[in-house]
Amino acid sequence: MAGRIPPRDIEAIKHRTNIADIVGEYVQLKGASVGSLKGLCPFHDEKSPSFNVRPDQGFYHCFGCGEGGDVYKFLQKLENITFYEAVEKCAAKISYQITYEAGSGRDEGVNRARLLAANEAAAKYFQQQLDTPEAQTAREFLTQRKFDQAASVHFGLGYAPKGWNGLGDALKAQGFTEEELVKVDLVVSKEGKSYDKFRGRLVWPIRDATNSVIGFGARKIYEDDPLAKYINTGETPVYHKSQVLYGLDLAKKDIASKRQVVVVEGYTDVMACHLAGITTAVATCGTAFGDDHIRRINQLFGSSDAPAQVIFTFDPDAAGQKAAMRAFESSGKFIASTFVAVGPEGLDPCDLRISRGDSAVLQMIETKRPIYEFALDQKISGHDLTSYPGRLSAATAAVSVLTKISDLGAREEYVRILAGKVQLGSDEINRLLSAEVAKLRSSAVAGARRGMDIDPGEPPLPEDAPEFPAPNLNDPNTRLEQEVLAVILQAPTSLTEEGVLLICQQMFATPAYVVIADAAAQSIASLKQADWFTQIVSKTPEVLHNLLRQLAAKELPIRDAEQLNEYALSVVNSARKKIMMRQKSALVAALGSLDVEAQPDEHNRIQQALVVLEGQIRSIE
Repeated sequence: MAGRIPPRDIEAIKHRTNIADIVGEYVQLKGASVGSLKGLCPFHDEKSPSFNVRPDQGFYHCFGCGEGGDVYKFLQKLENITFYEAVEKCAAKISYQITYEAGSGRDEGVNRARLLAANEAAAKYFQQQLDTPEAQTAREFLTQRKFDQAASVHFGLGYAPKGWNGLGDALKAQGFTEEELVKVDLVVSKEGKSYDKFRGRLVWPIRDATNSVIGFGARKIYEDDPLAKYINTGETPVYHKSQVLYGLDLAKKDIASKRQVVVVEGYTDVMACHLAGITTAVATCGTAFGDDHIRRINQLFGSSDAPAQVIFTFDPDAAGQKAAMRAFESSGKFIASTFVAVGPEGLDPCDLRISRGDSAVLQMIETKRPIYEFALDQKISGHDLTSYPGRLSAATAAVSVLTKISDLGAREEYVRILAGKVQLGSDEINRLLSAEVAKLRSSAVAGARRGMDIDPGEPPLPEDAPEFPAPNLNDPNTRLEQEVLAVILQAPTSLTEEGVLLICQQMFATPAYVVIADAAAQSIASLKQADWFTQIVSKTPEVLHNLLRQLAAKELPIRDAEQLNEYALSVVNSARKKIMMRQKSALVAALGSLDVEAQPDEHNRIQQALVVLEGQIRSIE
């Protein structure tokens, strides 16, 4: 059981951690409005950025799916870790030494920092073993594939000795417990006995985008090894294979700058590509390429309008073809054009580099084909194109590919390509395509009638949401209230305590905004402090936290920080004028209800107040 992290450390770590640095390791962020960064949301699929990060306020918010919170919540949600593990991850990032408190009741298993440290120690152990006499077979394997010592060092390759407890004993001597080693899947424990998971194998460390070792892949090199050709780390608190891309730590910068990613099928293929100059290559680790991988790549591409490319390489065998078609089915989820690259004679990048050198690997990637064309060929294959029935059958099978093409201009081009491949007229292909689209539309309508059109990813409404109906932004008064609150939250240093208090106490009528404004009024002592937003959050009901983040992340119509003060003052003046106009209406109404002869003093007082108020309104105008 790990010790408790005291609240003072939790707050100190959050205060010192720049949320943009943490989020930026997963999402490519670009400047948006002043004090705000924007990128593609890591929590839902999107092609236009709606994910905002506000470093000064220390929070993130997605206008697309509603996710939001502080740096700890971001890591908890994205990494599937506990709150305390998120705190420890941030502490490690900023080199903060946590002072744990004993006897706290915290029981969340082995902490993440220890697991990552165990993996790092294991990687060093394996690397050292690669230089031992026993590892001769492993070194020969690498030499045969034209990987020299420099390549081994660059990719951190190692060797797991044949013995049953070499790694476990070495790490225990460094202070790691058997519980920690089992938890991270370095040691297997069965029936009271334990042994190393990786034995007699060549080992690749798998690192995440932050360069932490999260797991390992190991290849069989001895004929008498009874296990599969490759074995990988199983699911652990730090390793989730559906989210992992091998080589991402080395490739992420070039993926973002070159706007290209090459997806290969194995560790040696990644090595071959990188050594050949294709430094954007990555591979999945023992699992199919899935939605989490797509989301990760989209995040690296970011929100730029510049074209991007995803290039898949697949083996020509049946498994490779099946994987290629799975990739095609998901191709529309990328914010990039998708291609397939197949080596001559079906050689994968590693074998191609061995037989023909680096230039052949580069040529393989350069001669990529659009994935739609590749998919058309797969659908056509096996049909008899020498007869009309066979050609018609091939076209019928292939039009399903065309329905996946959303760009109508591109679809028209592929209609012509398919017509040429099956030797039919474009009008015949269009007839088949129309029938396929109608069938899909009919199926979608039937699904909607069964209630399947409800988005399961839509966040549920909070139980007490009726207390705070959604602000009606069609109402100009509500829109002004929204703009005023956004300014108060985002530009507090441009305002005065007196002005903010006046506005918060007299401006708002929208129920949700009234509550947030009241929290701001209660936090007025922090107006010029770094924790201004945090103080308001702490005084606002949780059901309004999402709305509060939306306001604090709202883009303001300004170009740079120099305009922020001027814009903030103009919005505040509009709010003040609104308040004064209400006061004027009240005074005019009061004046009209007075008996001048019976209440001359009150009549004069109101008239004088109106004169002063009119002067204040004119000064604002």
